[in-house]
Amino acid sequence: MSMRAISDTPPAATSPAATSPALAISGLQKSFAGVRAIRDLSFTVPKGCATALIGPNGAGKTTVFNLVSGVYGVDAGTIHVNGVDVTQMPSRRRIRTGVARSFQNIRLMPHLSVLENLLVGQHVRASSLAALLTPYRLIPNHRWKREARAALADSGLGRYADETVGALPYGVRKRIDLVRATLAGANVLMLDEPAAGLNPSETNALRDHLKALIASGLTLLVVEHDMHFVDSICPNVVVLNFGEKIAEGPLSLVRRDAKVREAYIGTDEEA
Repeated sequence: MSMRAISDTPPAATSPAATSPALAISGLQKSFAGVRAIRDLSFTVPKGCATALIGPNGAGKTTVFNLVSGVYGVDAGTIHVNGVDVTQMPSRRRIRTGVARSFQNIRLMPHLSVLENLLVGQHVRASSLAALLTPYRLIPNHRWKREARAALADSGLGRYADETVGALPYGVRKRIDLVRATLAGANVLMLDEPAAGLNPSETNALRDHLKALIASGLTLLVVEHDMHFVDSICPNVVVLNFGEKIAEGPLSLVRRDAKVREAYIGTDEEA
């Protein structure tokens, strides 16, 4: 083939969603009773990797999660998920753009089995009333059951499928919560202190689980106080203080930033 033939070939069309970041926050502002909680915040989260949102207690990290997930309405600014403007979108619809969150306090139903918890989580993917009301309990090889068992197996949790959630160790329940979020169709997952309350072996298992999710293409936004954990999975961090971004970049650089050191005064070694 000639060089002319190569140069004359038109480039393949690329959709905006394919080139846009997984999450883009621009000019975000939020106040409560006259107190400015988030101040003109802007940052992006690239697709297929983990970004950490860190800062002292009260810096506004959980407020950002609540704004992105639609718990709170924004006062100003925009939020885009996978190229879709969700700023004014009701919270119940945002999961369909690919965004979901986990909470510091696990919200699994302890009286149900692991598999049943995953099946309940999948209901948001139902595209019709008929699909929502499908009696999967009466269908031995229902598609949702197959997907749930496969996801557990891929995560190294297959042996727990039929166990009652309330009887499982805390670290296992945290990882099951992650599986449930991914089965709901999320490709942008916000994690609120995922390593909190875990012992070292549970933390290592969670780290490996998250690395596998990232390798599969999942995007993570992580709020976490354990900087060793953050450094192991997040190539980029965004630092908040009093609702304002004060630094952004690799942890090794931002931890030496004067504003960051001032924000963490008294806990500088941990920051």
